[in-house]
Order: sequence, then C-alpha cells, then structure tokens
Amino acid sequence: MGHTASYYYKGTIPNAMYFTTVPFGMIAPEQYAWFYHGEGMELMRKVYEPHGLLSFPGGNTGNQMGGWFREEINSLEDLKGIKMRTPGFAGEVMSELGVAVTNIPPGELYSALERGTIDALEWVGPALDFSMGFHQIAKNYYSGWQEPGAEVQFLINKETWDKLPKDLQEVLRVSMRTAAYDMYIQSTHESGVAWDKMKENYPDVTHRTFPPEVIEALRSATNKLLKEAAENDPLAKEIITSQREYLRQVRQWTNISDKAYLDSVAGE
Repeated sequence: MGHTASYYYKGTIPNAMYFTTVPFGMIAPEQYAWFYHGEGMELMRKVYEPHGLLSFPGGNTGNQMGGWFREEINSLEDLKGIKMRTPGFAGEVMSELGVAVTNIPPGELYSALERGTIDALEWVGPALDFSMGFHQIAKNYYSGWQEPGAEVQFLINKETWDKLPKDLQEVLRVSMRTAAYDMYIQSTHESGVAWDKMKENYPDVTHRTFPPEVIEALRSATNKLLKEAAENDPLAKEIITSQREYLRQVRQWTNISDKAYLDSVAGE
C-alpha cells in the first residue's frame, strides 16, 4: 500500500490530479459524497487500473489556504511577476496570470522566503503552516481558491488485493474509510488550534481574501485549462463533467445549509 496525494503524479498520470482537488471545486464533504455516492470511485478505477493499482480516499486537509504573501494583493497587476511556490494545477493557473511559479522542496521554503528568492508561497493551512514559520516573514495570509478539499489516496497493488479473501478486503475498506475521516477531523482540530495561537502570538499576521477581480481571473484561467484538458482527453472530460454535474447538484444544498448557517446564523 501507499498513501499520497494523487496530484503528485500529474506528470505521468495526468488524470490522477482530479481526485485530489480542483480549483473552485468541491469542499471535502461534497467530494466524499461524490466518491462514495456519485461516480468518483468508478472513475478512479478507470484511471488507476491500467497501472495495476486500486485507489481509495485516504484523508482530507479540508480547505487549504491561498498562501503567504510578503505584500498585499490589491489587483491583478500586483500578481504579475511575483515569484511564488505553488505546485500542480494551481501553479498552471497562477502562471496564466503572470506569476513566476516555482516548486521548491519543503525543507527550503522558509529560507527561500526569508532570502527573497520567492515573494509568496502556498503550503496547506494553519495545522501545517504554523510549524514552518512562514508567518514570521510574510504577514499576509490569504484564504484559498485552489484546493477547496485536498484529498489524499491509499494506493493498493491490484494483484495483491485480488489475492485477499473477501472478508479482509472489507476490513481494509472500512479501515481506510475510518482513517480518512480521522485525518479530516484531525486537520480541522489542529488548524483551529494553530490559527488561535498564531493570532495570539503574532498579531501582525493579517488574514486576507483576494479581491474580486483576482478571483474572477483565477476562475477564468481554471475554466480555460479544464476546457483544454477535456478537449484533449476523453477520460479527463468524463471526470471533469462528472465533478461539475455533481457539484451543481450538491452545492445547492451546501448553500442553503452550511453556507447559510455560517453567513447568517453562526456569528463568531
């Protein structure tokens, strides 16, 4: 077995990327619903089986943050030419907007930000960002758009799986589903704890959201790249279409339930 984020295989298995997350796509509960009650599991099988693998949802970070920026972003012009670490599909989208995208190894990110080799970076969220110390250098912390529900996967050798008796296959299915849930709630808990500590100990860190013109440009670039991918690969089109159709349906419920509660009822 392996445990990883499938978008790391974008270079060799491009369609694996969609099972981690898609910009402006589903949040974690919506994505889990798509996996287990929509077409997600079947589409993952189509992508991974030719490589001798089976894939199962393996945990979610929840909504990831949009990144740490040395300078505030007030317009599209502010993005042009800045050097930013942001990998995968999000990096392609940022490149469309004129960002100089780089993918620096994790161990070098702090020093790269400190030396000014990069002007901004995107990592995960408070749960994992706090220990990296980015907030000591870049003070503008932006909400995300690029990974609304970043899922990791369990990968299993199909030949080995097929040798297992049915009861042990079921034990694994239940265990993986439980582990995925545990990761999601742990990420939620630790991000809440870390953000609270950050606000208390580093009051100069400011939470920000990208201005509307930046969000619309990011959305347009995302749609352009997804359209190109769908036109060039029938299986990519099948996955993208399935996700969009499922999101259209399930987001209506999210909007009148969780979103409405947070917007009008929950308060602080």
